[in-house]
Amino acid sequence: MTAAAATGSLEQALAHAGRLLARDPAMAEAQAGEILKAVPEHPPTLQLLAAARAAQGNLAGALAVLEPLAASQPKWAAVQFELGLALSQAGRLDDAIAALRRAVALKPDLPQAWRVLADRLLDAGDADAAAEAYLGHVRHAATDPRLMAAGAALADERIPEAEAMLRQHLREAPTDVVAIRMFAELAARVGRTDEARLLLERCLELAPAFHAARQNYALLLHRANLPEQALVELERLLAAEPKHPAHRNLKAVVLCRTGDYHTAIDLYAGLLAEYPDNAPVWMSYGHALKTAGLTDRAIEAYRRALAMTPSFGEVWWSLANLKTFRFTEADMATMRAQLARTDLSDDDRLHLDFALGKALEDAADYEASFRHYAAGNARRHGQLHYSADDTHARVEHIASHYTREFFAERAGSGSTARDPIFIVGLPRSGSTLIEQILSSHSQVEGTMELPEITSITRLLREQVEGDSPMPYHDALARLDADALRELGERYLAHTRIQRKTPAPLFIDKMPNNFMHIGLIHLMLPNAIIIDARRHPMACCFSGFKQHFARGQSFSYRLEDLARYYADYVRLMAHFDAVLPGRVHRVIYENMVEDTEGEVRRLLAHCGLPFEEACLRFFENERAVRTASSEQVRRPIYREGVDQWRHYAPWLGPLEQGLGAVLRAYPGVPDQEGA
Repeated sequence: MTAAAATGSLEQALAHAGRLLARDPAMAEAQAGEILKAVPEHPPTLQLLAAARAAQGNLAGALAVLEPLAASQPKWAAVQFELGLALSQAGRLDDAIAALRRAVALKPDLPQAWRVLADRLLDAGDADAAAEAYLGHVRHAATDPRLMAAGAALADERIPEAEAMLRQHLREAPTDVVAIRMFAELAARVGRTDEARLLLERCLELAPAFHAARQNYALLLHRANLPEQALVELERLLAAEPKHPAHRNLKAVVLCRTGDYHTAIDLYAGLLAEYPDNAPVWMSYGHALKTAGLTDRAIEAYRRALAMTPSFGEVWWSLANLKTFRFTEADMATMRAQLARTDLSDDDRLHLDFALGKALEDAADYEASFRHYAAGNARRHGQLHYSADDTHARVEHIASHYTREFFAERAGSGSTARDPIFIVGLPRSGSTLIEQILSSHSQVEGTMELPEITSITRLLREQVEGDSPMPYHDALARLDADALRELGERYLAHTRIQRKTPAPLFIDKMPNNFMHIGLIHLMLPNAIIIDARRHPMACCFSGFKQHFARGQSFSYRLEDLARYYADYVRLMAHFDAVLPGRVHRVIYENMVEDTEGEVRRLLAHCGLPFEEACLRFFENERAVRTASSEQVRRPIYREGVDQWRHYAPWLGPLEQGLGAVLRAYPGVPDQEGA
């Protein structure tokens, strides 16, 4: 036999033994033994023999091969790794750490060797060295074929496949911090936020300096409405990497959530001085400037973003959403040219349609304007999964369960604090105007649309097991007086970061909280509740031509808007009946016609003395973070009341859907069972 043939035969035999290793390690050991008879002391065969023995639990036999092999082959990283694994299993901790250190020194791109070394260092009580080793694992994990495959599946949105691969990998390597972080990203994508949070906490427990995981954790905390905790994590990141642009950008985003706009503006300005070609950051900078009332600077920032990316639909809509801004003919030509492109994303296209709808409205071309509004709404509706039937069923459930008797049985529950003023209703109903009037009073602080009530409902849903159709309401019904008081105190604690002044009262202007009046009353019985109501055609059409940043899924079909408005009226009438006098209603048209009279009645309901500043609300320089931010910086004007009439020829489905609610306005149709 020639030397080449002998070599080929040896490689084939070794490959066959390697294939046997996974399914039949005893056969692999026998095959290795046969090879060694023909080629004594053959290093690759000795390595396979040791692996086969270790797979069968014969650690002594494995070490009998590995220790002399490692001594004879001191530059062979893979053997040092195998030796480290066997020594670990044999309980020889110090020897295992030494072997694993040799392995990663010889070949740093062995991610699992770094991971096992980190595990053993933790076992030895050396947490600092373990954290460094986990970072070594993080740095080199990109070469791990299993993680690469899982990452590719995740990137392609093959979620079940990615989850199966990651679960299998973590069963074998439960401390693989890169896999844990990847699994957390997967969990967050599919809405398992609590699982994602716990995974990231475990990841950071093992590898405190894993900055990418901490960035993910901070983002998750921000999205979970925990801005204070998010800022703590971001400060840790910035202490280690003070110039890191992603950390600074996320801190600016969180500060906008907490109302610290001027600090956020400074952060954005610093980022843009270093990265002037980043259009999304210019847009975020514009948002912060707009909210702080710096409208001219906001427009400049938006213009900078569009100069770089003229197809950036969200920026065009941000300009339109200033409401007082007017597009030029050149702007409209550019928007039309972008809409004519075939490579435009759905999001850019729908934003451009909304923006061009506004531009054409300002130009009094109402038919063309409506076509663009309708196109933008249709595209956005297609992205969502809103069910008007589900909303109606929810309203019916609330009305049937939150009865006079239900509230009477729980009288005296909740926190006694009277700090919050909740302004509820539908979007575009005049709620920002009411907020601006009230926040002009010396005893009231305006904040923003606070998501804390929604966070509490999510917490309550998690307390109910099974498939209850209305889990949050079921959980709330089971709470005793102490638990209801704790919820009220939680609300006050979680919203405290929003309060920047010593004013005793503050405003929570989340319109959709009208669905949660039962919860608000039970946990904060002394809180003030204001219902902002506007003519149904005006309110609904104003919502239809508004593209909301998030939520308000009902607003993208005229039929859905009509049913939602009717359900809102039905529910508010129910609470008027079972909690008489609890809610103070402000009719927008009355506020326009008799501003002082309505303001005096509003302040009296809030237990506040009249102050002239409330009539000069447009001089209030506070930050306003809603679509009406520019409008409420001007005196009340009547022209906006009937603007919907320009579109009356195309609003038949809305008018028909509103039916009795429209005919009865500002009253309400007769209610049954209230």
